This record gives sequence, structure tokens and C-alpha cells, in this order.
Amino acid sequence: MYKILIVEDDQTIAQTVAMHLEKWNYKTKTTEDLKNVLQEFLAFEPELVILDIMLPFFNGFYWCQKIREVSKVPIVFLSSANDNMNIVMAMNMGADEFIEKPFDLTVLTAKVQALLRRTYSFGGTTNAIEYKGALLNLNDAVLTYQEQRVELTKNEFRILQILLENVGKIVSRDTIMERLWENDSFVDDNTLTVNVTRLRKKLESIGMTDVIRTKKGIGYLVNYENLKSIYKRTSDADLYVSGCVWNLFRYI
Repeated sequence: MYKILIVEDDQTIAQTVAMHLEKWNYKTKTTEDLKNVLQEFLAFEPELVILDIMLPFFNGFYWCQKIREVSKVPIVFLSSANDNMNIVMAMNMGADEFIEKPFDLTVLTAKVQALLRRTYSFGGTTNAIEYKGALLNLNDAVLTYQEQRVELTKNEFRILQILLENVGKIVSRDTIMERLWENDSFVDDNTLTVNVTRLRKKLESIGMTDVIRTKKGIGYLVNYENLKSIYKRTSDADLYVSGCVWNLFRYI
């Protein structure tokens, strides 16, 4: 069952769309906190997003850009702002479809079905992990937190990936070394200690303190809180928009 996130401040429209799509055996969720759309996206892990342009706090263009930073799920814009500028802007920001309000629910359903069919006929793969607002990109070994980025070495990346895949669980040093060996990184006990120390320093450099805890004589632990996997189908080809334009987006 495909999951669809509906980001719409008009609850009548949001609930109508949700109920209609559920009749077609889709699992839907309407956004509850329009200040934190990205967090709801990460928590729900939808295969498609229906997004209004005119939203309180931040508009749809802003949230489209935020979603595109972590995912390539198809995005459908719903908006009464149907002038050519908005349509072009939506498509340039990474939208896959633009539907003008008022719209026919049958047409909306047909477009949703077509997008899902085209998108997921090839399947999806997980290539990012989110932890407490930080994103570990599994494609390029870059960790992003509060708009700061840090590049990890191969060993640092593998260690952090293993720990985030087992959040809330103690991962033994032997298990970590075995995983590193699988990737042709032959490390001994002392080398592992050095790599973990360097990894901690890189985490601290972007404001992530006390993330990795040592369990003496056993291994390492990352506490569980808000861990989500994000589905993407392609490597980052994210659109660039200047900061000046983004400042305008917030007030559209």
C-alpha cells in the first residue's frame, strides 16, 4: 500500500482528498504541524506528497526544496495560484505535477496513479539516514546538521552508519571491525579507537555532541530518538536557488 502525505492548510480539501484516495487503497496522512512539514515527512515516509503552495509559516516552494534535499519522492502541487510563474517555479523546484484548484478528484487520482507507476516500477532504495535532525547521506558519506556539512572518511562513514542502523543498541567493537573488514578496511582494535575519536570530533564540529557513547569493555551506543530512513531513487541532483529568491519564497 502506497503512502501519501497531504500538505494542505484547508482541512476541508485535505480531508476530502485523503478520504477519496483511501477509497483507492492508498494510506494517507494530512499534515498536522505546518511548521514542521519535513519532520512529518520523515516520520511518515510517504511514497508521494501532495503539496499546496499557499501555506502558513513557509510556503510550498520552501517545503518542496527541503524535501528535495533528502528525497526524490514524486511531489504534486495543488494550488489556486495557477499563473505561469508559479507553475514554472514549481516545476523548477522539483515538482512532478501541478494541478489547479478547483480540481476533479478523478483527475487527481489518475495523475497520482501515473506518477506512482512511473516512479516505483523500478523500485526504491534507502540511501539516507536521519537522526535527531542530522542526515547521513549514504551516497557520498556526507553528514548534514543544521545546514552544516562534514565529509567523513570511509571508515568514519561505515562506523556511523552501523551505529545509526542500530540506534538504542550496543554494537560491539568486534561487530564494527567485522563490518569494516567486509569493505576491505582491515582495522585492528587501536585503529578502531582512533577512527571513533576522529568521528566524534567531526560530529562535535557541527554541533552534535555526546552522540556516540562508549560502553566500556563492550562497544558503542547511539541513543534512540527520531530515527528515520528516507527513500530516494537517484543520487543528489538537487536544484539550486539563490538565497535572495528563497527569501522571497517565504512571503509568497
